[in-house]
Amino acid sequence: MQIQSHEVDLPTPTGVMRCYVYRPKEAEGAAPKQYAAIILYSEIFQQTGPIRRSAQIMAGHGFVVVVPEVFHELNPIGTVLGYDDAGRDKGNADKVAKSLEAHDSDAQAIIDHLRTLPYFSGRVGTMGFCLGGGLAYRAAMNPAISATSCFYATDIHSGMVPSSAGNDSLTRTPEIKGELQMIWGKQDPHIPPEGRALVYGTLVKAGVNFTWHEFNGVHAFMRDEGERYDAELQLLGYQMAIGMFRRVLY
Repeated sequence: MQIQSHEVDLPTPTGVMRCYVYRPKEAEGAAPKQYAAIILYSEIFQQTGPIRRSAQIMAGHGFVVVVPEVFHELNPIGTVLGYDDAGRDKGNADKVAKSLEAHDSDAQAIIDHLRTLPYFSGRVGTMGFCLGGGLAYRAAMNPAISATSCFYATDIHSGMVPSSAGNDSLTRTPEIKGELQMIWGKQDPHIPPEGRALVYGTLVKAGVNFTWHEFNGVHAFMRDEGERYDAELQLLGYQMAIGMFRRVLY
């Protein structure tokens, strides 16, 4: 399946948010089709090459994929941080400078935009990596979201992304009504065993419909750039996510 892409700038309560949209390309003369959508949340570095390729892979399997600039309030449009010390420091500073409430309004802006598109079926899920895994988990609390896939989601257990009292993601876990898929690396120092156990116990107590998958992998094993990349786990991860989204959203 070939894909096409474009950019769109959406108004949000905290400023204009650049989003990158990828979707299946219709054959010339073919009848228009409608597709389910996935909001794909990036790492702290925004839309890097690996994140763009992830979006293209998901779009190539029959989804409209929207990649928002997660720190649009804090950087010029089009900012991409490097996978280096400077990029990591800037991304981590941005992470604690933006509240979960601002991410909530970003998600709603994307959902509202999707509903205006003639090729959108009306069904939407979320997916994310690292910080983006935590943001996908957060977006799953929106009643419009039917399915969510979180890869090595940071900050859920630690509350590092700020929020108002009682509005952190762990506390609001019972609001997740769609299906949830949690994928972790056992050798990931950013989410240690006790952190994963806290998230697991919270999900069980809340009665969320979820699956839990732990692999012998390090943090960012899905990122096809750098020494952490694990091609075998990446392929397995995509198969699991695509399988769930196709089953739930179609």
